[in-house]
Amino acid sequence: MSDIKTNENKAWTGGDIPFKASYGKLMMWFFLVSDALTFSGFLCAYGFVRFKYSHIWPVADEVFTHFPFLKGEYPMLFVALMTFILIMSSVTMVLAVNEGHKNNKNKVILWLGLTIFGGFVFLGSQAWEWGHFIHGDKGGIELPNHEIVHVVNSENHPYSIYDLVGVDSYAENITISVDDIKKALISNTNFGIRLANKSVVNGKAAINYLNNSELVLGANLVKNEYGHQLFANFFYFITGFHGFHVFSGVVLLIVIFINVIKGVYEKRGHYEMVEKVGLYWHFVDLVWVFVFTFFYLV
Repeated sequence: MSDIKTNENKAWTGGDIPFKASYGKLMMWFFLVSDALTFSGFLCAYGFVRFKYSHIWPVADEVFTHFPFLKGEYPMLFVALMTFILIMSSVTMVLAVNEGHKNNKNKVILWLGLTIFGGFVFLGSQAWEWGHFIHGDKGGIELPNHEIVHVVNSENHPYSIYDLVGVDSYAENITISVDDIKKALISNTNFGIRLANKSVVNGKAAINYLNNSELVLGANLVKNEYGHQLFANFFYFITGFHGFHVFSGVVLLIVIFINVIKGVYEKRGHYEMVEKVGLYWHFVDLVWVFVFTFFYLV
């Protein structure tokens, strides 16, 4: 009986390179997959809580209305700019990797530098957004049942408590009380109170709602002027976790940038390290697309 011949297409052995990828690239992919599962868990938890409290959840268009040095209502404009900057930094990262394949040191330096600049701009923009979120925008009022209500104008649009009582929101030692809001509502009958379920009450009914209530200015892990407390908790945790990834990516890019200038990869004959860090940077950009969708668009 003749011996059974083995298939010439053998399974991967230690000496082969699966998918023609180096060990370093494979390990980067393993890390990115595990990190993707972590972000997926956070976003799924956010989606569950948002669905559970959908009837009282804050409206993104009324929360993220700020734009640096411009006063007025610009819903989502600043966040859209942040997203554009991060996506463009991913484009410059692609160009850096492409020039690395050509062993073009000077072009790699150029595109890596622009990528680092985009990362710093995004981090600065996120710091501005956090600062605005912490300070607050229009203020809220917490009822005895812990429900957050807001002052609205005649068109039922949220109105700033600071403007209602005639106080500069960035003035030092702000002293606003619920009684001040009551007096302002009595003298301005065009304003009312919008409850968490988006229903509006005016006149004496609005004044009665404010009995034994507490003023909430800004948002932190304990109080949130924009609405449900979990909205602020998830916002700080998920955007902060992503921001930490961006910061880590910028640090890695700076290290790679210095090595490129020193000619480290030119001596090695390849710029694979640029490509590996590029994979991480693209992942960070992709995650932000999902964070942007969950927090700002849905």
